Amino acid sequence: MTMPVTLEYGAEVNAWNRLLGRICVLAAFALIKLRPARLRRAMELVRTGARPATEAEALAARSAVVVVSVTCAGQGCLPRSVATALRCRLSGVWPAWCTGALTEPFRAHAWVEVDGKPVGELDDVRHFRKLIEVPAKKAVSP
Repeated sequence: MTMPVTLEYGAEVNAWNRLLGRICVLAAFALIKLRPARLRRAMELVRTGARPATEAEALAARSAVVVVSVTCAGQGCLPRSVATALRCRLSGVWPAWCTGALTEPFRAHAWVEVDGKPVGELDDVRHFRKLIEVPAKKAVSP
């Protein structure tokens, strides 16, 4: 990420959610080593069977991640977004996982969103052009 940021402080997180957050952060650091196309496929595979996340669920997952990782609480937007999506998936839900860029000046960013609204991000994220998106699948009505 090339946007200047300060460390985030997550909400109070219990011990169980801290443990799950750490597991997701470790998995995220392994996944972000993949090439973008493979990372996208991996995220699509992980989201299988999940219902769409609510904003509160995504924000709670994000808090669990930033509380346990200084990198994710700072400028580590890619591991933070991947770990947040993974933490959501452990709860049976999935937010939209996105990456994007600005060209003037060049900046890249990764985030999660619910119903088209970035979760826990500044408003300027809306100006980024999405390059990769792994959205939540809509629930199928009978």
